[in-house]
Amino acid sequence: MTPQTITASSAGTWQLGDLTVNRLGFGAMRLTGSGPFDLGTPSERERALGVLRRAVELGVNHIDTAAFYFSSLRSANELINTALAPYPEDLVITTKVGPGRDSGGEWWWAEPAQLRGQVEENLRQLGRDHLDVVNLRNNRPAVEPFVERFGALAELREAGLIRHLGVSNASAEQLAAAQAVAPVVCVQNRFGIGATAEQREVLRICGEQGVAFVPFFAIAGEGREGGAGGAEDQAVLDIAAAHGASAAQVRLAWTLQQGPHVLAIPGTGNPDHLVENLAAGALRLTGEELARLDAI
Repeated sequence: MTPQTITASSAGTWQLGDLTVNRLGFGAMRLTGSGPFDLGTPSERERALGVLRRAVELGVNHIDTAAFYFSSLRSANELINTALAPYPEDLVITTKVGPGRDSGGEWWWAEPAQLRGQVEENLRQLGRDHLDVVNLRNNRPAVEPFVERFGALAELREAGLIRHLGVSNASAEQLAAAQAVAPVVCVQNRFGIGATAEQREVLRICGEQGVAFVPFFAIAGEGREGGAGGAEDQAVLDIAAAHGASAAQVRLAWTLQQGPHVLAIPGTGNPDHLVENLAAGALRLTGEELARLDAI
């Protein structure tokens, strides 16, 4: 696909509560370097700042980040603040709480009373007086502990620190329980070609309710944090060749065509990959191609 002049608006818009965003956004996880979860080699700072600024120039107005996105010497939130503040009025920054990492990179999970500290950490790093959207990241199958933590965030929303709430890595049951506490504007779950029936059920529920569904690992698939890699499915390669596109573009296009409520947040620290990802918003797959990919 020829990416010239294609911007983030090519895939249309959706609402996060009262906030309008282009469906094709940007994930900040990979900005920090090759090992955002293992303190690996830090990214080139000026290059990362340039990618963020270029993303906004190309119409990206939805950026996904988290305080725990950091590697040695690099913090995604700090890069966003440096590159983009004072922030454009239409820019929506979504962040996540629940997991935390100490200075050595070791993980811990916040109890309800610790969530305020995580919210305030994001506020400090981003230089904001409130957060647009905060997703509660889940790590347990049980409903009760998840809802207790979500309730703590709902109190912070009432206090004005958070504008809208979302959930991440949540089941249909956990989503329903959270909605009984406070409005949920988005669900950020793992989803991509080859999704399970359970994953598709949450997608369907969100569509019926008008809740934004925001897949992570849409390009990487089973590669997860390591990024895309390994052998690509032949159907993806065939369809990519037919459109003069890359496999990553086909995966993004498939994701966006799962429903008008589906948002994409591909991340990269590479300016060329940024343009390629945004161009995927203009790629339209046929019904036959979608069926072939659905069968994977």
